Amino acid sequence: MSILVSTGLVESLVRYCCFCLVVFFSLVTFAMQENIEQRHAIKFFVKLNKSATETFASLTEAYGDPTLSRTVVFKWHKTYKEGRENVEDDSRSGRPISSTNDQNVEVVRAVMATDRRLSVRMIAEETGFDKNAVHRILTHGLHM
Repeated sequence: MSILVSTGLVESLVRYCCFCLVVFFSLVTFAMQENIEQRHAIKFFVKLNKSATETFASLTEAYGDPTLSRTVVFKWHKTYKEGRENVEDDSRSGRPISSTNDQNVEVVRAVMATDRRLSVRMIAEETGFDKNAVHRILTHGLHM
């Protein structure tokens, strides 16, 4: 290990990993922006009274491979034709995180008060909570 540290390989590897993460998130952001851009185009074609097939053909010609799928284009075309104006995704309800309530935070705090050397797995076993929930409570609820 000391050879890796002294030669700077660990530092180089960390920099490379950070660079890869930045590139990945940039690509994801770009793809999301391109999807929104295509939704604007679909909305425009609906206002021109173009059919969904014509819309898909024009998008494929303009964007090439990164075009939205035919199914997605047809879905958005239909929603805009029915009067939708917003190009953003609708918010999703999802399942709320119920494990980080005040009562559970206090249970984990009490277990941590007995022995601060306990691992996340050990706390999860003792409290009966999920390991991810314990980790979330420790990091967000107790700021550890």
